[in-house]
Amino acid sequence: MGPSPSKTTGGAPATPLIISKTTGLQDQEDPPRANAMFDLSFLNSLQPREKVTFEDFEPIRTIGKGSFGKVILVRKKNTDNYYALKILRKSDIIEGDQVQHILTEKNVLQQINHPFIINLRFAFQTEKKLFLVMDFANGGDVFYHLKQEKRFSEDRCRLYAAEITLAFGALHEKNIIYRDLKPENVLLGSDGHIYLTDFGLSKQNITNESQATTFCGTPEYLAPEMLVSGGHGKAVDWWALGTFLYEILVGIPPFYSNNRNEMFRQILEKQLTPPKDISPDARDILLRLLERDPNKRLGGGDRDAAEVKEHPFFASLDWGDVYAKRTKPSYIPKIRSPEDLSHIDPEFLSEPPLDEDDLAEISRAREFRSETRAVHTTDGKVDEDESGQFAGFSFTGLEPEEEKETKATLLSSAISDSMQQELVTQPKVAPVPPPSQPE
Repeated sequence: MGPSPSKTTGGAPATPLIISKTTGLQDQEDPPRANAMFDLSFLNSLQPREKVTFEDFEPIRTIGKGSFGKVILVRKKNTDNYYALKILRKSDIIEGDQVQHILTEKNVLQQINHPFIINLRFAFQTEKKLFLVMDFANGGDVFYHLKQEKRFSEDRCRLYAAEITLAFGALHEKNIIYRDLKPENVLLGSDGHIYLTDFGLSKQNITNESQATTFCGTPEYLAPEMLVSGGHGKAVDWWALGTFLYEILVGIPPFYSNNRNEMFRQILEKQLTPPKDISPDARDILLRLLERDPNKRLGGGDRDAAEVKEHPFFASLDWGDVYAKRTKPSYIPKIRSPEDLSHIDPEFLSEPPLDEDDLAEISRAREFRSETRAVHTTDGKVDEDESGQFAGFSFTGLEPEEEKETKATLLSSAISDSMQQELVTQPKVAPVPPPSQPE
């Protein structure tokens, strides 16, 4: 599930370390390094953790809005941790037949821990609303920056595409397809690295034998196999990566048209001719990702992300450095403070973070807890509406400092175990006798 072999100074491939629940080492060829990948999802079930409620957060500003709710910036009280809190109305979700999409988003984020996928920290609910608490990426989304700059440099595009490739590889190894790549769903952190967000259209349990059939996604990014109403698998994500890379390199999606039917026709039939002002390697990877036959598409075979990573377009990158965020982005947003919202679309910032409906629901939930004197834990004994359509929605994960400490502990333990194992398995060599002295 980690990155494929990366280059080392000596030219030999180095296999990243994967540390699991038992801190066992898998596919290890070299000593553990800082680009180890940690699957921390098991930690959430080790012991009951205190469940959060809205009372644990201080609302600051509205930073996004959608059909079923909004996103606000919050700070967790008694900490310096800022989060993006997504608030969703249950009635709208049910009426829009979106229950499964919301549960999928929560389930996928709960089981993934990856440097280029947004972290879900908490989830909770009241009688009428759902709350998802995620890390706040205050560099804005790629769409916001693309509107201002029109197109990006090739080096900038290369790193974004590489980081998305690693994220897709991690999802696909868990048999999850994303299906909603677009500039609006790629966020920038304060360090300039990307995060995929919005997993409502994701689909789990996708294999070569079991494919998805739902027609969904952003029209400009739909793969040909989705338009012909056939089944689709992991290859749709690689088509979307080609579309995304084309848009940020060129400034417009490859088959864009104001007429949706015409755009679909072009996706199915039009010959793609990348512009000549991008490098030959960039043109080639676009043509191979935007191959209409999913079986011939770059990444469309059994090797998935490994095949994409071998393309010459990425030859200048060290994949271990990319995964560990040691590759410096060519663009780093200027962030003055954790509350800096200068890269967030201004149209959202003017709205109050909480409206009358929010305040009434929070008050009602507070009264409920007071009347029942409920102790909110994750053991499932006390929770609002956990028996309805959103049963089991609540979740308490690790906060950033807890995650950092846990990774350090796991890495230290793994290194210790690895060194001990090396000593045990090292072959014994007979001592060389000293040269004989002349008489």
